Amino acid sequence: MKISLSSSFLFLALHLPASGAFSGKNPAFTTSSTAPTSPSASTSSSPSSPSSDAMRFSSPSLAEFDYLQNDCLPWIEQGYGSWTWRGNNINYLEMGDPSKPALLLIHGFGASAYHWRYNAPVLARDYHVYAFDLLGFGLSDKPVQDYSAEVWRDQAVDFVREIIGKETTVAGNSLGGFTALYAASTGTAGSAAESEDAEKKKKTKEEEEEEESLIKGCVLLNGAGRFRDPDAPAEEGDEMKEKNAFIEWVSAGIQRAVIAASFVYTKQPARIEQVLKQVYPVDSGNVDPELVESIRVPSLDPNAAEVFYRVIAKNGSGPQAYVDDLLEDLDTPLLLAWGEEDPWIRPAAADRIQELYPVSRRVSIDAGHCPHDEAPGAVNSAILDFMKEVH
Repeated sequence: MKISLSSSFLFLALHLPASGAFSGKNPAFTTSSTAPTSPSASTSSSPSSPSSDAMRFSSPSLAEFDYLQNDCLPWIEQGYGSWTWRGNNINYLEMGDPSKPALLLIHGFGASAYHWRYNAPVLARDYHVYAFDLLGFGLSDKPVQDYSAEVWRDQAVDFVREIIGKETTVAGNSLGGFTALYAASTGTAGSAAESEDAEKKKKTKEEEEEEESLIKGCVLLNGAGRFRDPDAPAEEGDEMKEKNAFIEWVSAGIQRAVIAASFVYTKQPARIEQVLKQVYPVDSGNVDPELVESIRVPSLDPNAAEVFYRVIAKNGSGPQAYVDDLLEDLDTPLLLAWGEEDPWIRPAAADRIQELYPVSRRVSIDAGHCPHDEAPGAVNSAILDFMKEVH
């Protein structure tokens, strides 16, 4: 997953693209046809209707929202609910019957929980749905720190363990897809113990097995990530790395200046709308003022520009873990709900995942990089069918 400063800032306002995902053969895989794109078209023929006692919301801001009757989540600038994680406030939402299996939705780069606006209400009619803003994005805190794929993996794993606390399927788009895969392949036992910011705690074998069992399924919607390149040169030795240190320092200074200028440009409403329409190539009808505002408002945070730089600088060559390795460690059902018209993460990425994880299911969606918002009906239908199989 490599970011080119000269050509990718158009996309960086929203999501990190994937390298490795752009290459590879396109073997013929059997894919299922898509469902209608209406947000409510994916509801089951006789959806459950929880009582008012069973209906649950994560904050007063959603107390008046009836997800049984409304297909679109409201944009609320003040946020939905708050979870304190490592001293930071994480914005999240929760809706649905707590007695049902859980589904955690993870957004992509530059987006927020609101990007699941057409999915959370519909899916909550059958399942207990959660969505959060990744640290550094949306309405979550934006601390000035190093950002890596491991940070967001730990956030997802800790959220499942601390807030959800029961069997969960994780689903993510773009960077959120990589986060979901990383969390699912790691299990809910190891991340906090492995983190540099968390105290290392010893767990009994029984405790680890219990925690690992919480994540039962994974859904990738045009997930980001890089694959191993068998033709890549061997890693540089320590001596060569030391010689490159000065060059990297100079490069970082130039990169910071370019990224800072680009951030100012890409956070303008007209520019955000333009970017969104490019990644919604089939139907841009859902690119509306609320979606644009949900991306613009977080960019006004005083730390937003610095966080933007740190995320790009750290992840510019892609998350440190390879998709190949994560799939090798994965031991849950996997669904690929793939927007086949994605201009950045091409279908070849899904093809490669299927090669590496043959038991995965794939549903082709007539949409671009954000199929869950461009064609929510088809995505909701695919997730509901998958959830029935997993839970």
